[in-house]
Amino acid sequence: MRRSLMLCLLALALLFAGSLSAQQNPPQRARAFATTPDIPYDSVANFLKLPAGLYLGEGIGVARNSRGNVFVYTRSGEFSRLFEFDPNGTFVREIGRGLYGFQQAHAVRVDPQDNIWVVDEGTDMIIKFNPAGRVVMLLGRRPESVVGLVEPPGRGAPRPAARPYTFGRPTDIAWDPQGNIFIADGYINSRVVKYDKNGRFVRSVGTDQPGALPSQLSTPHSIQVDAGGNVYVADRGNNRIQVFSNDLTLRSIYDHVGQPWALCITPGPRQYLYSSNSNPDNNNSINAAVRGEIYKMELDGTVLGKFGSAGKQLKEFGTVHAIDCKVENELIVGEITTWRVQKLMLRPPATQSSAR
Repeated sequence: MRRSLMLCLLALALLFAGSLSAQQNPPQRARAFATTPDIPYDSVANFLKLPAGLYLGEGIGVARNSRGNVFVYTRSGEFSRLFEFDPNGTFVREIGRGLYGFQQAHAVRVDPQDNIWVVDEGTDMIIKFNPAGRVVMLLGRRPESVVGLVEPPGRGAPRPAARPYTFGRPTDIAWDPQGNIFIADGYINSRVVKYDKNGRFVRSVGTDQPGALPSQLSTPHSIQVDAGGNVYVADRGNNRIQVFSNDLTLRSIYDHVGQPWALCITPGPRQYLYSSNSNPDNNNSINAAVRGEIYKMELDGTVLGKFGSAGKQLKEFGTVHAIDCKVENELIVGEITTWRVQKLMLRPPATQSSAR
């Protein structure tokens, strides 16, 4: 009896010591959040000017073309809509109203030739519009019998095998300098797929099942490609960014910037990576893990600074779902829970700004 009591007391002492040690030596990720320098910034008030009677729903996708015009893909009412604004935020036009491929918006991107691409997770389709707004390419196909979104199978449940030319609620798209297409695919599948510029399947990484091992993915939510053809994937479900070579061989893993929802890489001779840590508070409770900042990084994962926090006011973020960084220190961000798009003007130290 005495021996059992002594063992219990020893176990309690070890547990207390471990708890005290954890408090005195917090995880490296927590220290990284606390020590990352803040980047000063401003937000342009009332940036987008919509016509009377027209409103944004969720700010799902944002992108700019070479002239600085802003495209917003929004979930609005019973379907998704694609709007274009001039650089000052004045409404220009709507593209593709009522299109068969529009159901639940997830991303809009503009390629180097100013073609506009939308990714619709509701129809499992990627749609390419030319600059005039005409459909010129389709990837994927809307299931004929779908009523609403297809829900992912439960944890551990088998999923249908991924196929080269069909998607399972895709999330984003990017291109390399040769025009090859990379698609993050997405909620049902857990993979990245590479196609050539004509839409022919090349290869993929990941599988139809989510996983946490290197090169496996769990909700690949955003994707970007740098000037060297390297592919950056927001592996949201695993709280990390995975970096692959152009042939989708794993190169690096960045797991120090929270839960990445949106990625953007700047153009120019020196490129930077922006990543939003947009984990929403689904329980509407006080939770230290809920954050709202955006990180500015070197392509090697070095964090230069962060800015923003969760909230509903100007300069606060309501789940950043998309970032456009065509101009390095002038960002356009789309937010889900606040139904808006903000234009942000960063004022980083001179050492963080590349020469133009």
